[in-house]
Amino acid sequence: MIIGVPKEIKNHEYRVGMTPASVRELIGHGHSVLVEQQAGMGIGFTDEDYQAAGASVLATAADVFAQADMIVKVKEPQAVERAMLRDGQILFTYLHLAPDPEQTADLINSKAVCIAYETVTDNKGGLPLLAPMSEVAGRMSIQAGARALEKSCAGRGMLLGGVPGVAPAKVVVVGGGMVGTNAAQMALGLGADVTVLDRNVDVLRRINAQFNGAVKAIYSTADALEQEVLAADLVIGGVLVPGAAAPKLITRDHIKRMKPGSAIVDVAIDQGGCVETSKPTTHADPTYIVDEVVHYCVANMPGAVPRTSTFALNNATLPFIIRLANKGYKKALQDDKHLLAGLNVYRGLVTNESVADALKLAYVAPETAIGA
Repeated sequence: MIIGVPKEIKNHEYRVGMTPASVRELIGHGHSVLVEQQAGMGIGFTDEDYQAAGASVLATAADVFAQADMIVKVKEPQAVERAMLRDGQILFTYLHLAPDPEQTADLINSKAVCIAYETVTDNKGGLPLLAPMSEVAGRMSIQAGARALEKSCAGRGMLLGGVPGVAPAKVVVVGGGMVGTNAAQMALGLGADVTVLDRNVDVLRRINAQFNGAVKAIYSTADALEQEVLAADLVIGGVLVPGAAAPKLITRDHIKRMKPGSAIVDVAIDQGGCVETSKPTTHADPTYIVDEVVHYCVANMPGAVPRTSTFALNNATLPFIIRLANKGYKKALQDDKHLLAGLNVYRGLVTNESVADALKLAYVAPETAIGA
């Protein structure tokens, strides 16, 4: 199979779909890899590094898309990239389709085979290709939030951990999954007063045990959420419903009543955000203010630490890339129900139920679609 790796073109996105080490693995399995010129420059890899691993370096993304059987990316394809997809071509990347009707329509029209990292599952009920970026984003959310609380960013002028004699900032994490756990770990390490809200009692037990009670683990009711958010200096939105649009748990009314200069980091923004006042921002212009609350809603947070993020992502995606290349997409999907869960759009059909529900589109079960 011919695997194509184009350069990422989203604002301040420096990650790359495959490292030279991953390329070498694919070459070792008898496949060909095409890499767009300077695709790896953002993480310190030259075209010569990719050539040494066995890849062919092509001048443009159009060259890569035209020749590749499978496109491996990091972020969702932008409009110019979606226009280059073709019938039956495999697209393997993050998609986040539920809040993005325009992208979904283009992928349907392309008739490509679109497999989303964020909905691939594992036998423990986890999301193994989303997990590494959730770890990165969760940890980064505290860095971003600490910066947003500084006065120069219109924040309250607070040091997250305080100092002896001065209370630390109160950090409230909404959602106790991978993002929330990593956010709590970082916030606690900096000395903040940390609370995590979740609706799964087993998650709350895990957090209580993991942090030896140093993080307050509270069951999330409407009343508890309101009390904690209004008392917070920094709120981290880490809510995830796999494949679906994030629920708007933090309302515009909550924002109006929060402390002036408090901050929100909405990590769920890739899935539409869990805050009613959230809108996607970029690393170039990451924050905005609503009712004196600083909002940080960068849609590709791990792109700010692209080297760490790329290696972490490749560790997770490489086995699936090899499987797709070795078996072909149909056999690979038929043999692995967890990879099949990643199939969002198949040759004009929407094959993820959450995406179909969110966008009010017809749904076809993935096993039915690939068997048709």
